[in-house]
Amino acid sequence: MDVAAAGEKMVRNLSNKAASSSFCLRSSPSLNTLRLRRIFDIFDKNGDGMITAQELSQALSCLGLDADLSELESTVVSYIKPGNGGLGFEDFVSLHRSLDNALFGCDDDECGDEGITDMSEQEESDLTEAFKVFDVNGDGFISARELQEVLGKLGFAEGNEIQRVEQMIVSVDRNRDGRVDFFEFKNMMNILPS
Repeated sequence: MDVAAAGEKMVRNLSNKAASSSFCLRSSPSLNTLRLRRIFDIFDKNGDGMITAQELSQALSCLGLDADLSELESTVVSYIKPGNGGLGFEDFVSLHRSLDNALFGCDDDECGDEGITDMSEQEESDLTEAFKVFDVNGDGFISARELQEVLGKLGFAEGNEIQRVEQMIVSVDRNRDGRVDFFEFKNMMNILPS
């Protein structure tokens, strides 16, 4: 796990916390699918290919988005295929689309390239939101301790390994000040392979 992958996962997981349009994945359908697959894999804690309401609740809780389990179950149950114990990946994609439509008035065209008039502005907003997640103390920098704290909350092994987290910081810290500023973060996120 590197800081780039963690950053991309966090931007998509936490975007709806602020109830902003950044939750709607605004890029090509294939990139949307890749991002949703990454999110799905994070939420699927036991790796069985299904996300139960309990796993979803735990993931949201780790992100500071406490949801009532019974309400979550009643929402999720209509997306679970008969005979399954949870959301499969395709069910998860359907749930995501439904939430986009219900919460943000975003349809398939608007969530793809066709509906975007200023992609760079949307991307900048998404990156700013992601950066704020990692910048725990709000000082404009991501320190190794802050990154470790966020990764730990997400259950990543790196959350227990400060040396590994420090290596992650060094790998993107262009000015060698021991922390990641927004421009370094933005550069790192923009070079992610799609």
